[in-house]
Amino acid sequence: MDVLLLFIIQKVFMQLNDLYQKALDFQFLSVEEGMYLFENAALTELMYVADELRKKQVPHGKVTWQIDRNVNTTNVCIANCKFCNFYRIPGHAEAYITDIETYKTKIEETIKYGGDQLLLQGGHHPELGLSFYVNLFSQLKSLYPNIKLHTLGPPEIAHITKLEKSTHREVLMALKAAGMDSLPGAGAEILTDRVRRLISKGKCGAQEWLDIMHEAHKLNITTSATMMFGHVETLQERFEHLVKIREVQSRKPAEAKGFLAFIPWTFQDVDTLLAKIRGVHNLTTAEEYIRMIALSRIMLPNVLNIQASWLTVGKQVAQICLNAGANDFGSIMIEENVVSAAGAPHRFTSTTIQQAIKEAGFEPQLRNQQYEWRDMPESIVEQVVNY
Repeated sequence: MDVLLLFIIQKVFMQLNDLYQKALDFQFLSVEEGMYLFENAALTELMYVADELRKKQVPHGKVTWQIDRNVNTTNVCIANCKFCNFYRIPGHAEAYITDIETYKTKIEETIKYGGDQLLLQGGHHPELGLSFYVNLFSQLKSLYPNIKLHTLGPPEIAHITKLEKSTHREVLMALKAAGMDSLPGAGAEILTDRVRRLISKGKCGAQEWLDIMHEAHKLNITTSATMMFGHVETLQERFEHLVKIREVQSRKPAEAKGFLAFIPWTFQDVDTLLAKIRGVHNLTTAEEYIRMIALSRIMLPNVLNIQASWLTVGKQVAQICLNAGANDFGSIMIEENVVSAAGAPHRFTSTTIQQAIKEAGFEPQLRNQQYEWRDMPESIVEQVVNY
């Protein structure tokens, strides 16, 4: 073998080992170091390092999952995201605002299926301000005090703040007082403004998304973080996204939980404007998704839970992710309309999600949004998946 080539191989091997050790010591890796691992590390080695970190951070070894329902407050939106097939413009014949009787029907069904939470999200409706959401949350809590409300997301908080000419803090405080239990990590996509201008120009910028999450943490509102990748972003922008999430988490108050989980998922391209007009398609392979799950665990040592997105990558890939740093399978999502509208076909029930976890060699554990364990309800009806 050529001496120079041998030298290069040895240098790469030594650098990889140094980065593995740095990760195992829970040190923060830089954007450049994360990219180096993505481009040079063997998948099996990344999986091993991430799995070792999972064992240390989540020592019980169980895989958690949840029963909740994604209910949309409205499908009216003026953000015009290029990857969304769900929204309708104001005045559209199919536009709606969900009424209280529909909520009651959906909540009763959610309870029947063993659920304890609604994930309430909608569009940027130009006429729905703070009072609408305060009244809605208060009414739902008065009717169903035990149902948790995992509600809105930073872009919606930014939209409401703009409508009210208020501040993020004042809006969050009012929503929390009205019944918001936690804030989803929706609308993160990729947290660089170059990408956001191309795919979600009508949403808040990257810094405002991060600022809202930091404000939520200061108010002790627990949150999650997401990343939608596999579209127009560069590899560097993916890792910049991870570092920004990590930095916000490192600034949370000591008593706050901050980001309870990180959920990376792949762009779904069916019939989207990104695909139709720009020719952008999701070309993410199973190996690349597993690699990103492992690197999410490695890059985010201060975020305890990493969730595998079975909704977008399917059961088998998600199962492999449980050996690559992921410790959570998320919710069975009794109802989900947004990502499904762009082509995500996968479904689970309370029985089949547990079977999938067991097939992967782990013990399933039902949880709530705070990642506290729940006992399986004594009386639970199995959902029939027919959509």
